Amino acid sequence: MTPPDRPPIGRSIRRSIRRLRDPTIRGRVRAAVAAELLGTPRSLGVVLVLTGFMFAVGVGYYAPTAGSVPPWLWPLYADSAVAVALGAVVLLRLVPTVRAGEPVTADEPGSASLAYLHTLAFVWLVQFGLWPLVSLNLAFDAYVAAPDAWIYYWGVLGTHLCFVGLALLFPAFGRTSRGALTLALALVVVNVVVDYGFGYHPPLLYEPGPPLAGATLAIGVGSVWLAGRSFRRLNGSE
Repeated sequence: MTPPDRPPIGRSIRRSIRRLRDPTIRGRVRAAVAAELLGTPRSLGVVLVLTGFMFAVGVGYYAPTAGSVPPWLWPLYADSAVAVALGAVVLLRLVPTVRAGEPVTADEPGSASLAYLHTLAFVWLVQFGLWPLVSLNLAFDAYVAAPDAWIYYWGVLGTHLCFVGLALLFPAFGRTSRGALTLALALVVVNVVVDYGFGYHPPLLYEPGPPLAGATLAIGVGSVWLAGRSFRRLNGSE
């Protein structure tokens, strides 16, 4: 008996990508990945350790220049460190659930405070996970020619893309609301004004101008839109 012909690999990949356009299938994939990476004490512990490492690196990056920024603006100045800190708080909230042996993706009603936390953490992680793709490549030659280019270019891009991967797990168990999305959008705008209007932007090898400010705003607005598309709504919210 002749075995049936298998479709080419390329066609199978395209078919799988098309299937991911279905929100139900995306949700199942996201839930499976979240359960695998966050669903046991060991796996959650590993993710927490990596998150703590990224937070420490972020603090070390901003600390030398933080003295020139008013302390009350530090949460908006240290963008990446704050994003990772928010993500760590989300993960720490999962510890009791995981230790009790309950699934992290259980369909629970949630609360308004958690909806705000999940939404803000998601938006900040996605926005500042993607931001270096623009900020570093606007001065590509300067960064790849730096003595420690493997850290200041490739290392930064790699670690920040991990922000996005972490954020994309949150909709597997989190919720959002209109108020949370509105607050996130408002903070995105305020952050751009503080960074590029008042000059309290992250340390760069060049002086940023309107192109980076506009790109940062666009990435932030896109992150809020993605949060609205990715999270289920909190019960009772529109």
